[in-house]
Amino acid sequence: MEIYLIRHTSPKIAKGICYGQSDIDLTSSFEDEAKSVHQLVDRPLDYIFSSPLKRCAELANSFESEVQTEPRLMELNFGNWEMKKWKDVPQPALNEWMENYVDISPPNGESYKQLKARVVEIFKGIISQNRRVTGIITHAGPIRAILSHVLNLSLKDTFTLKIDYGSITKISLIEGMFSVDYINKK
Repeated sequence: MEIYLIRHTSPKIAKGICYGQSDIDLTSSFEDEAKSVHQLVDRPLDYIFSSPLKRCAELANSFESEVQTEPRLMELNFGNWEMKKWKDVPQPALNEWMENYVDISPPNGESYKQLKARVVEIFKGIISQNRRVTGIITHAGPIRAILSHVLNLSLKDTFTLKIDYGSITKISLIEGMFSVDYINKK
């Protein structure tokens, strides 16, 4: 089984804004970025699972494959911090979260550990379907959570992995064993 983890293309939002589960439009470069993603996927996808957010769903629907949207593939829920400038988040709360984002959640949001639990749950369900070539179009947080699961990395260590917009990470599953073919191919 081959699994292509595909990060959405560039969102249309100013730098410095927290936007985890906010539904952001895509930039005018979407068509060019989508073409690049299609070229990187070196074989037809049998099936695609996608975050329902439009920055993922639009890319998923640009493929000639059946698409299933799955809310568990959404980015981290930043709760009260969604769509706020990072500099406007109360500094003591931000500092506490930055020190332990794995276990601490923003107010009315979720921790990275909670994100991983929901993402790994759907990932295991996807694997159990045993499709030959599957695409998962999602966000950097869920991709890192899946890599944490398959590589047995701590969640904190996954932030050393660069996951660019429109990049591909490929995982193979052979006889019950995962291997990562590449990360962040662009």
